[in-house]
Amino acid sequence: MLIMQTLRWRPQHGHGIGQAIKMRSGDLLTIEAGSLYPALHRLEGQGLLEAEWKVSENNQRAKYYRLTAAGRKQLSVEESKWDLLVKAISLVRKPT
Repeated sequence: MLIMQTLRWRPQHGHGIGQAIKMRSGDLLTIEAGSLYPALHRLEGQGLLEAEWKVSENNQRAKYYRLTAAGRKQLSVEESKWDLLVKAISLVRKPT
């Protein structure tokens, strides 16, 4: 969900996705390359992301990912699931 959320705003290369998640979480979340790139490939294989090779801002060849229409729809589903989970956890934490 975090990867797709990051790509909601604009296409990005893998390193940029990891950096955006780290920055937006106040450095609380770090996604290691060994987890990030397999997740990107899996999401691409599921048709939720598309990718193309471009030249990065550092003048290096990089694979840029973008959210597909199916990815936007799936992100909405995942956000709903997350909201429900947060609500359920809040209910459990409340004193009786």
